[in-house]
Formats: sequence, C-alpha cells, structure tokens
Amino acid sequence: MTKSQQAGRVIAVDLGQRRVGISISDSARTIALPRPALENSEKLLADLRLLIEEEGATAVVIGHPVHLNGSQGPSAQSAAKFADQLRLLLDDLGIEVAMHDERLTTVSAARSLQEAGTTTRGQRERIDSASAVVLLESWLACQ
Repeated sequence: MTKSQQAGRVIAVDLGQRRVGISISDSARTIALPRPALENSEKLLADLRLLIEEEGATAVVIGHPVHLNGSQGPSAQSAAKFADQLRLLLDDLGIEVAMHDERLTTVSAARSLQEAGTTTRGQRERIDSASAVVLLESWLACQ
C-alpha cells in the first residue's frame, strides 16, 4: 500500500496570487470540505504546516495548473517549486506532498457556487476554497 492509499486526512491547496484555497478530507478520505482560504504571504508555508499538524493530515495535494494542452507555464512551475519547499518543510513529519492537475477547477467551483445560489460577491469570497474542494475530490477519485 502506498502512502497515498493510506487512511488519514488530506489537505488540498489551490494556490492563488492573493489567497490560497484550502480543503480537507475526512479521515476515511471520502469527502472534501472547504476551509477558510489562507493569505498568500511570506508565512504561508508556516501557516500550512500549523494547519497540517492541527488537523493530523497525512498528505497534502497541491494544485498543478498546467495548460489545457498539458504544457507548463509560470504558474505550474511556481506550484512545483512551492510543492518542493513544502516537502522540505514537512520532511520531519513524513507527510506526503503530491501534485494534481487542477485544470478547470475554478470554472467547476464557480459553476457549483452559482447553482447553489451564491451571489457573485459571495463567489469571490468562497471560490478559492471551493476550487480546493474540487481539486481534492478529483485527487481522491484517482486514488
């Protein structure tokens, strides 16, 4: 059994320029729930480590924003660099850090929020973590 197939909470991270969407699974890895977005600041890595420790997460999934044709632009390269930094920070905890294709997660999240009757203003406030939920659900479905 690989680490990604083990039980335990998983945290999904959807990197944005200003905010970082966060979602977390239950310990059985069957559902994904949104958490408040974090500020994308110099203390983001420390904030994530604290959240991981508080939640007892056993894995972290970072959204990998590749282009629709599969190529990697600056955002995808930045996400890969962030994942490497997080792996180093979490090395002593033995936490798996995986990357997962996040193409169209924001579009899907916005559509879901709109269908739920969320106003445009409400969508802006919740879209980051809603995107992280879509990312985590996609990753969980692949496991």
